[in-house]
Amino acid sequence: MRGLMNLQGKVMIVTGGAQGIGAVTAQLCATRGASVIIADVNARDGEQVATSIRAGGGDAWFQRTDVRSEDEVRALIEEVRKRYGRLDVLIAAAGVLKGAYLQPEELSLEDFETVLDVNVKGIFLCAKYATPLLEASGHGVIIILASGAGVTGPSSSLAYGASKGGANGLGMTLAHHLAPRGIRVNVVCPGEIATAMKLSVIAAEARRAGRSPEEAIAQAQAQGRLGTPEGVARVIAFLASDEADYVRGTVFTR
Repeated sequence: MRGLMNLQGKVMIVTGGAQGIGAVTAQLCATRGASVIIADVNARDGEQVATSIRAGGGDAWFQRTDVRSEDEVRALIEEVRKRYGRLDVLIAAAGVLKGAYLQPEELSLEDFETVLDVNVKGIFLCAKYATPLLEASGHGVIIILASGAGVTGPSSSLAYGASKGGANGLGMTLAHHLAPRGIRVNVVCPGEIATAMKLSVIAAEARRAGRSPEEAIAQAQAQGRLGTPEGVARVIAFLASDEADYVRGTVFTR
């Protein structure tokens, strides 16, 4: 019986699964019985995550995938089809942040486009090629990692805020389009989480204020401002399960 603690038999892709929330989510879902495909441009860490899961008795493999590339995303989905013949869950966690605290005239078009390409275009491409397999499963799920930034408040980065607002809007629209095809779509918006990305933003803010980045990070951790990737991963793993069948829309975490 499938349930909150059991993802047995589910096949899932985790983009951005080489580090941060994506990596922890891949590991947690594998311990709950899922077969996990880790897709990321970071081959070294992605292979390590997959190896760690297999060492623990789980089923996981890594495929280097740049979610900005239609050819690479198509190849990823085709490889999943060949290996498993099915796909139950797509977790779109790949994301980048560039241009923290830069004014519009300081932010390069290249960086702005890179962030939008990874954080929004990448989700679209993954959904585009995964949808037929998800529909065939009869109970497909897409989980998009957005952020409170650009959804309920501003971001340190103009590009990141725009991209996460776009990710949330894309998720809401996908949910409307795909519900008749038996695919549930949820967006997860984490708050301040202790990932390498968030710590780099805290460091950048400290440098702008003439403070020590190390002291600023230590202070944020001591004050309990930062949540853990593990906490967000538990929410995502629940949404991937059949127990979350009645959950709709955007979910916010600490």
